[in-house]
Amino acid sequence: MFRYVLNRILWLISIVLAATIVVFAIVHLSGDPTNGFVEPGASPEVRAQIRHNLGLDDPLVVQYARFVGHAATGDFGTSWRADQPAFQLVIDRLGATLILAGAALSLAVLLGIGMGAAIARNWRSSGGALSVLVSVGMALPSFWVGATLVLLFAVNFGWLPSSGGGSARALILPAITLALQPTAVIARLTEAQLREALGSDFVRAARGKGLNEPVVFLRHALRPGLGPILAFIGIQIGFLIGGAVIVEGVFAYPGVGLLALNAVKDRDLPIIQAFVVVVALLISLTTMLIDLVARVVDPRIAAGGTP
Repeated sequence: MFRYVLNRILWLISIVLAATIVVFAIVHLSGDPTNGFVEPGASPEVRAQIRHNLGLDDPLVVQYARFVGHAATGDFGTSWRADQPAFQLVIDRLGATLILAGAALSLAVLLGIGMGAAIARNWRSSGGALSVLVSVGMALPSFWVGATLVLLFAVNFGWLPSSGGGSARALILPAITLALQPTAVIARLTEAQLREALGSDFVRAARGKGLNEPVVFLRHALRPGLGPILAFIGIQIGFLIGGAVIVEGVFAYPGVGLLALNAVKDRDLPIIQAFVVVVALLISLTTMLIDLVARVVDPRIAAGGTP
């Protein structure tokens, strides 16, 4: 287990470094980073002075090395647009995004496992119709779902707010929108795991011992299938945090995703880099935790030598 955790920590560091390199390169290759906040018509001298003050006239390797050295101490620089510490701005908004992602994940896990189990157990009756519904959910884009929910429940009926945060009512539509695709994917994976387990020899043996069907389903079919499902839920956490950027933009939800979206528009490099590092660390740590839980739930994963 110690070797596994050590390997995961090294993997986490490499993922964060790779993410920062990619973002750093993309921002610089897409044009002058100062274009997002320097006033149009500014003279070349003014632009050159701003680039010098920000250290943008140094070679890219020097800029990146300076960024890594400062980031290692928790200093991601000052936002070019807000003139505030970039790391603090990200942390201040992170809580709202975690609430949104947590609500969406809870909804996706409950509905996904429930629908997957219903499809697997009732395939010959209602399972086919539920399977079609799941496929539709996988195909619908989040921005379209969000806009449709706003038109239906906020504009037409006036039941829920169309934007903002800070209340449970304002969380409902963004959480449903963000949870739709993960729910469909988890349902599909749960269905596949349970249909395979229900046709296995050990399930037939359990039925042969006279155990009732709910016990057979929960203990001998669902529990062994939870390991791969939990591991996949860890992957979905990354999707939820990444998808929050789009969903928060649709609903003007005051989370870190909306902050990152505006930072990309303004080419605010310190905010973008702080967002990437914090989110990469969060996703990597959460994935590692989910993997550990999956190993406890299903010892066959650890026995198989999964790193």
